[in-house]
Amino acid sequence: MARSQFLWRCSRRRFVALACALVVPFPASGATETRPLPTGFDAARDPAQDLAAALRIAQATRRRVLVQVGGDWSTWSRAMDRFFGAQPELKRIRDANFVLLKVNFSKENPNAAFLARWPKIVDYPHLFVLDADGRLLHSQASAPLEAAKDYDLDRFRQFLNSSTLR
Repeated sequence: MARSQFLWRCSRRRFVALACALVVPFPASGATETRPLPTGFDAARDPAQDLAAALRIAQATRRRVLVQVGGDWSTWSRAMDRFFGAQPELKRIRDANFVLLKVNFSKENPNAAFLARWPKIVDYPHLFVLDADGRLLHSQASAPLEAAKDYDLDRFRQFLNSSTLR
């Protein structure tokens, strides 16, 4: 093997090793494993820890965070879950552009201190759009997205698409 080929291969290996070291996150010493984000509304979860995890994911994947505040007690929160389940195109738009974070609001745990950082919520569920650094970009009541006893596909699509541009 010629000397130039050997040097090229060695430098390519070093580049790949360095690139992998920069891309693969290593937990700091003593750091605990991150819990997966909640798929439901859980009064026992710490929303501050969940938000920190969602922001890390958003930064790594170049997405925004869609915070859904509600609870299992809320008919419209449950309807939103069913709506996304029945609308694969809309779910694809949401998941491609946002990290979904569900934050519980209930009698058992209103998460008042956590939610105080954003505008007051009048009705549930409520949606907040954050950039990957955690800055509030948009506060969205869910009522304007409703239609009869469900959510309106076109209004929800417009909300998600416009929230990716903010």
